[in-house]
Amino acid sequence: MAARVTADEVKAIIEVDSSVDDLTPFIHVANKIVSSECTDSSLDSDDKKEIERWLAAHFVAIRDMRKASEKAGPVADSNQYKLGLNLQVTMYGQQAMIVDTSGALARLNKQAQDGVRHASLYTIDPEDA
Repeated sequence: MAARVTADEVKAIIEVDSSVDDLTPFIHVANKIVSSECTDSSLDSDDKKEIERWLAAHFVAIRDMRKASEKAGPVADSNQYKLGLNLQVTMYGQQAMIVDTSGALARLNKQAQDGVRHASLYTIDPEDA
């Protein structure tokens, strides 16, 4: 499926460092997640576009970590990053979950935190093989 958002729309909500020159990979993964997880009929195309935009910004923020604090002398630096928080690791992921009123992203986030893996088991009748 074609992306719902453009790089400029993502850049409107997140400052992009010069080291991140192409937002296509971030938009692509956000699009795949929205297309597969946000399928509830209560979400219209505008909702899905907004969720995709915030998710893309979330992935940009993971790649180009935001500063939590800086200090000039003697030099200090701190990034906004914690392991194991999944979509809650950035304010952009948190916003994506808020915009997703269907709760699909919150469920996905909880499953990831709980370590739940979904698998499907199919049986094939030998006569059909």
